[in-house]
Amino acid sequence: MQQKVLIDGAAVRYRTAGKGKPVMLLHGFGENGGVWDGATDFLKEKYKLITPDLPGSGASAMPGDMSIEGMSMVAEAIREAEGLEQFTLIGHSMGGYIALAYAEKYPQRLNGLGLFHSTAYADSEEKKETRRKGIAFIREHGALAFLKTTTPNLFSDDTMKNNAGLADHFMDEIGNFSEEALVSYYEAMIARPDRTQVLRDSKIPILFVIGKADKAVSPEDMLKQSHIPEKAYIHVMQSSAHMGMLEEPGKANKILDEFLSDL
Repeated sequence: MQQKVLIDGAAVRYRTAGKGKPVMLLHGFGENGGVWDGATDFLKEKYKLITPDLPGSGASAMPGDMSIEGMSMVAEAIREAEGLEQFTLIGHSMGGYIALAYAEKYPQRLNGLGLFHSTAYADSEEKKETRRKGIAFIREHGALAFLKTTTPNLFSDDTMKNNAGLADHFMDEIGNFSEEALVSYYEAMIARPDRTQVLRDSKIPILFVIGKADKAVSPEDMLKQSHIPEKAYIHVMQSSAHMGMLEEPGKANKILDEFLSDL
């Protein structure tokens, strides 16, 4: 079911499916909520799945505050609209940064947190410089050219060899992005702080899904921080890079189901 909430007057769209314990799935950079469609179809018989299009993605407009902290208010607005006391929040990549910002501000709202190919560490100086070069490319060549250039790097060599059309299909599905939205995301990620303290302070279970071949988020870094929380669920997807929910959907769905069942 299609719904919307207003964030500073900007309409942010989200979809709901299923019944049961509420679970919100946040997508990453250069994606929309549809990246979670496979997981939603698999889990909706047992859970209520909520999948927003983050501001500037899919059918959602951009509010004034496009920081990681500002975008985390989407989760709070949806929680209020849906009348939820507590819910599980799982974020992919940039969605994980947003989930951590939400958990930092509203820890009492969550009964579980998931980092799906994501990290609590701030960007290194090298990573910040890479993002700045990306911003320059976007401004010179446009959003579509940037996504066409970078998207294949999100998939593992195994995926590109055995499922060569997956990256192209993903590009067809994500829709159009404005240059403004992509630049805003990169600026927000550059500015975000280290949030390992959120992991250290958390009393709820935290899921870490790691792609063995991930070039966007270091598997080594994810493994290091996975030992910080009091209770962690750690999974390494052997044939995935940064898009495990698409590269190994069966395994990803099982990981999510097992984590949610234990909460």
